[in-house]
Amino acid sequence: MATVLLASDLSSLRHELRTTLEGPDLFIEEVANGKDVIARVERGAVDLVILDLQIGSMGGMAICMELRNEESYGAAEPVAVLMLLDRRPDVFLARRSGAEGFLVKPLDPQRVRAAVRALLRGEEYEDDSLRPATVRVGSSDAQ
Repeated sequence: MATVLLASDLSSLRHELRTTLEGPDLFIEEVANGKDVIARVERGAVDLVILDLQIGSMGGMAICMELRNEESYGAAEPVAVLMLLDRRPDVFLARRSGAEGFLVKPLDPQRVRAAVRALLRGEEYEDDSLRPATVRVGSSDAQ
């Protein structure tokens, strides 16, 4: 059973994620403060952190970077991070912070579950749902 830590200061977002992910194969914990994320991960046995970019007291990017710093000198075990972004330009922040995956809000339950499965398998996940369509020269069809 995998342990997933939901981190957001919005109880409605934590509830939405819990409802989407709850099942016999996941144990879900919740925190509402960035510093609590660091403390919980340092205690160990967390497989995935789902981190809201706009969490109070310590932003999602700072939390992810602190987790990577803690891992670098052995204070915490490596843990995958799925960052929840507010807009497509925030992708830069997710990549820069070292997150293994990101989703752009509004959240879709299928994309959330796909991202969680990928990260728990040790893969990365990039949400391309808002990526602009590419049009080829000489073609009237967008891809």
